[in-house]
Amino acid sequence: MVRHIVCMGVSATGKTTIGRLLAQRFGDIEFLEGDDLHSQENRDRMARGVALTDEDRAPWLARIREWMNDRGRSGRSTVVACSALKRGYRDVLREAEGDVVFVHISPPEDLLRARMRERTGHYMGPEQLDDQLATLEPLGSDEAGFTVDNRQGPEMVADEIATRLTAL
Repeated sequence: MVRHIVCMGVSATGKTTIGRLLAQRFGDIEFLEGDDLHSQENRDRMARGVALTDEDRAPWLARIREWMNDRGRSGRSTVVACSALKRGYRDVLREAEGDVVFVHISPPEDLLRARMRERTGHYMGPEQLDDQLATLEPLGSDEAGFTVDNRQGPEMVADEIATRLTAL
């Protein structure tokens, strides 16, 4: 069975770190940092502190879905780090070949702010966190997935997620 695990949430939640750990734990699963598929224009906008619109995100989400499809068609499961803040964005990703499960990584806001202040070399600035938090639509009860709090650290969170995914 092909399964795509989407680690979602606002910036600085640990999506990439935890996603990489999950890919390692499950073995032959390819990892994608969804931000790598943003256009240069989108990256430049975010670096200037400009929030992306739904129209800005649409081609990016389509590229992520196509990446998932390419692997799904060849029978490969994946782990993807992608904000997927709105249900509509998740709907685009849900169209990928195979089962798509969303893991909403959700630390407390004070931890997010501290992580954003400590970050270097990332185009998302701390000023964009408020916009992302306002945009975030939590997983609906009818969406495949679950929410985890990652105060415990990435290794423990990855273990918890792996256990929960295995039980699905």
